Amino acid sequence: MHWLDWFILLGTLGFIVGYGVWRTRRTTTIARYLRGDNEDRWWAVTLSVMATQASAITFLSTPGQGFLEGMGFVQFYFGLPLAMVVIAWVFIPLYYKWNVYTAYEFIGKRFDERTRLLTAILFLIQRGLSTGLTIYAPSIVLSTVLGWPLSWTCVFIGGLVILYTTTGGAKAVGVTHKQQMAVIFGGLFIAFYFLLKQIGQHASFGESLQLAGALGKLNIIDTTWDPTTKYTVWSGLIGGFFLQLSYFGTDQSQVQRYLTGQTIRQARVGLLTNGLLKIPMQFFILLTGVLVFVFYLFNASPVHWNAANVKAVDAFTTEEPGTHDSTAKRGLAGETQRGAGAILDAQVMNEQHGKLGNEISGHAQEWVEACRDGRAEDVERHTMALSHALEKDALVREGYREAVMDTIKGAEPNDKDYIFLTWVMDNLPIGLVGLLLAMIFSAGMGSTSSQLSALATTAVVDVFREQFEGRDQVIATKWATIAFGLLALLFAAIFPLFDNLIQAVNILGSLFYGTILGIFLVAFFMKRVGGTAVFIAALVSQAAILVVHFGGFEVAFLWYNLIAPAIMVVVARLWPSSRLT
Repeated sequence: MHWLDWFILLGTLGFIVGYGVWRTRRTTTIARYLRGDNEDRWWAVTLSVMATQASAITFLSTPGQGFLEGMGFVQFYFGLPLAMVVIAWVFIPLYYKWNVYTAYEFIGKRFDERTRLLTAILFLIQRGLSTGLTIYAPSIVLSTVLGWPLSWTCVFIGGLVILYTTTGGAKAVGVTHKQQMAVIFGGLFIAFYFLLKQIGQHASFGESLQLAGALGKLNIIDTTWDPTTKYTVWSGLIGGFFLQLSYFGTDQSQVQRYLTGQTIRQARVGLLTNGLLKIPMQFFILLTGVLVFVFYLFNASPVHWNAANVKAVDAFTTEEPGTHDSTAKRGLAGETQRGAGAILDAQVMNEQHGKLGNEISGHAQEWVEACRDGRAEDVERHTMALSHALEKDALVREGYREAVMDTIKGAEPNDKDYIFLTWVMDNLPIGLVGLLLAMIFSAGMGSTSSQLSALATTAVVDVFREQFEGRDQVIATKWATIAFGLLALLFAAIFPLFDNLIQAVNILGSLFYGTILGIFLVAFFMKRVGGTAVFIAALVSQAAILVVHFGGFEVAFLWYNLIAPAIMVVVARLWPSSRLT
């Protein structure tokens, strides 16, 4: 990477961290540390809520999702606007009325301390694991660029976040979110502009969309009722609604963001504005991934998106004859004969991919020419030829991934989250590479800081609630922030690269959010149900979801967010002691 890219990347990160520490260095009161002194106007609430949700995973995995599967993932967010309306008019007024620092304080006041503790623990488990993922994702970027060990890269990124989050708490999180969102929006628009400019050498924007649509990448709406299909309009509207209702309404990392609002109205407008902007933002990011797909129809692409794996395989290929016995020391396949066979396979796959790439680019260019000339039959013929060539190329890529597994000991073959990064590193001008990397890191830092602050606040306020008061509570929360930061680093260091990181985060959320949401729904709408009934119902609901997920039942994870609260409501209502006396 050029020195200018390094300067922009490190300068941006250094400015955000330094600014956050400097602005909040004198934060000593619990109201300022946990709730930012309620100084945020609606636009600051919007930016902070968006920065919390838009992690680095969003900008690594979502373009890859668009590249591979098209625009269908946007259906996941269809239930979000309605969820924002419910939270704005039901959840927010109650949180402000009870003057709570955490959402789980409300549960303790509504039911009992036992139910409050259970809800807080479920949040701590789910959010603690997902925070590790939000550190792991940007670490992939830096470890790929620098060649650093992944574990040390996680320490570098996590350490920056822990520094300013511990210094200023929720106030530091809100202050830095503004700068981070500016970098994120700037990076997105620049990437989109250069994609259009580079594709424009072959096809116009409209022709690019037509070509992507012909190859099945613009199928936004899926109306099937198949419960095994991950993303449909129904799973998005129903399952997505309950997931977003739980995430934005009961997850402390989000609740803490709008509890910093000056008034109920400021918090409400900020959250509703997020509901209006989120779907267009996700649509834009997915469309960027689709355009990256179109770009590589006309331009050569690597057979494997993880450059580190390709480099390792190439190093094995170029070894001197007779030196394969040293491969075990270098972390490559210990069995020479198996490794040599895998290398031969990798070479063959690479050659086949090159030939197919030429075929794909030829058909893509001919498709554009036929479209411009109005030759419908030729357009259809080249569409079929392109589809067939892409299917063969997908098999070749899968074969190369298998060769990577057979060649490199401990290698992670999944490379989907490297697609957008590969385009950035190979095709953006000097200086803009650093800006795009800064965008990804800013997203990771913004999301992680919110989560660490929420974890620490929940631990001190809801778990160790009677042991600290006044200034001691601020000090305890700072130490809790450090502790959860170190725990998140541990999780990040041991996480494998999932099939798709953004899907992994949503699965983690769906495993726990439904039960948490069920507790809150009972609290809000079933006034005569008591603590014992809701506590038992929560245990039953959580156990049922874990059995469904790990028991091999064919149910898409978004539906967990409907199943769990439904079980909660039914069991709580039918429990013999459910009626308050």
